[in-house]
Amino acid sequence: MNLGNCPRCGRLYTVNLRELCNECVKGIEKEYEKCASYLREEKGATIYELSEATEVSLRQITKFIREGRISIADAPNMAYPCEVCGNLIQESNMCDSCRSRLTRELRQAAADDTRKTGQGTDKDTYFAVDRDRKY
Repeated sequence: MNLGNCPRCGRLYTVNLRELCNECVKGIEKEYEKCASYLREEKGATIYELSEATEVSLRQITKFIREGRISIADAPNMAYPCEVCGNLIQESNMCDSCRSRLTRELRQAAADDTRKTGQGTDKDTYFAVDRDRKY
């Protein structure tokens, strides 16, 4: 039997698939029910209005959305914050501007790394036939 501390409340519990103690799982289900019933009544609510009305954290609501428990298709004004800049988005983890900036920075870093190591020339490349040659 594997035991662990619940990451949400710190209680000792038997490790399960949800990786939370039973009390926290029940609490999350209650929070979900609050959110779902509020959204049934207020289909045009934003994530901030939902959080304020239900007293459920933005982080938990975002988790419900990513798990597919709260559908954005049914709530047109529902969006969650980009993990990088905080702008509201309706898909993925990052907004388009952060994604393109990250892609540009990765390309630049790869190009800089290639220039620093001198890769792209055959003099630093090791081929399988080289091990048989004697220099």
